[in-house]
Amino acid sequence: MNELARFVSALPKAELHLHIEGTFEPELMFEIARRNNVRIPYKSVDEVRAAYRFGNLQDFLDIYYAGAGVLRTERDFYELTRAYLKKAHEQNVVHTEIFFDPQTHTGRGIPFDTVIRGIHAALEDARKEWGMTSRLIMSFLRHLSEEDAFATLEQGLRYRDWITAVGLDSSELGNPPSKFRRVFDRARAEGFLAVAHAGEEGPAEYVREALDLLHVTRIDHGNRSLDDAELTRELARRQIPLTVCPLSNLKLQVCRDLNRHPVRQMLDEGLMVTINSDDPAYFGGYVNENYTALIEPLQLTRDELLRLVENSFKAAFLDETMRQTYLENLHQTAGQVN
Repeated sequence: MNELARFVSALPKAELHLHIEGTFEPELMFEIARRNNVRIPYKSVDEVRAAYRFGNLQDFLDIYYAGAGVLRTERDFYELTRAYLKKAHEQNVVHTEIFFDPQTHTGRGIPFDTVIRGIHAALEDARKEWGMTSRLIMSFLRHLSEEDAFATLEQGLRYRDWITAVGLDSSELGNPPSKFRRVFDRARAEGFLAVAHAGEEGPAEYVREALDLLHVTRIDHGNRSLDDAELTRELARRQIPLTVCPLSNLKLQVCRDLNRHPVRQMLDEGLMVTINSDDPAYFGGYVNENYTALIEPLQLTRDELLRLVENSFKAAFLDETMRQTYLENLHQTAGQVN
C-alpha cells in the first residue's frame, strides 16, 4: 500500500451509498442458505464468485436478487448487516447511510417487520459497540409499479423513527424518476428526506427529473450529469451531493477505464462528489478500495483525497453539531497521518 492509500485508509469517513443486500459475501450466503434449507444454484463459494462476473446492470441485478432470496429471518438480516458494519468499522467508517430494498423481500413473502428489525438491531449494536452512527434509507424498486411503491411506503410509515429517507434504485433505463413523483411527494409530506439513483445508465435528464420532480437532496451515482453543462453548473452552484461508486462503475461498464472516471472532472467542476462502495461483495471492494482504486489512474493528491472524505460528512444526513465533530476529528487525524 502506497503512502496516499495508507493516508486515505486511515481517515475516519462516512459511506453514503451502500445497499445492504449488496454486501452479501458468498461465505455468509452459503451459511444462511444451509441454515434455512434454501437451495442455491451453486456448489461452492468459488462458483458464486465466478457468477459475480457480469457485464451490465441487469445481469448484476439478476444474481443480486437470487442471492437475497436466501434471507428469511430477522437473524439473517441482522447477520448480513452486522458483517458489513464490522468491515466498515475496520475501514474507519464512522458513519454509514444504508439502503435497503423492502420489495425484494416482501415480494417473496418475507414480512417488512422481519427485514427492518434485523437491520435496525445490527445498527444499534454498532452504535453501542463502536460509536458508529447510521441512517437507514428505504428504496423503492423502480422496475416495479407506483402502486407497489405506495404500498411499501405505507409499511415504512410504521418505522418512521428508524427510516431517515426514501430512495429509488434498480433498473434505471425505461424507469425515469417521474414515474414515482407522487410517491415521493407523499414521502416528503410524511417527513422523509429523498434521494434517488439517477444518471448511472440513464441520461442526464433523469438527474434533472430527480431534482425538479422528486426534490431529492442527493443524487446517487450521477455520472451522466456531466453530459449536460447547464445541469453540471447547477449541481455545483447548489452543492448537490453525488454519491459516486467507482468500482461499481467499472464492473458494470458504466465507466470502462478508471483513467477516464468522471470523479476527476467532478472535482475540477467543483461538484460535491463522494466515494462509496455500492454493492461491495459483488464489485470487489469496500469503501477504502474504492478510494485507493482512483489514486493512480486520476493522479489524486492528498488534498483531493481529504476533500473527498470531507464531502462524505458534508453530504451526510447529520445534525450540524455531529457534522462538525466528525470534520474536526477528520482534520485532526489527517494532521497525524504521515
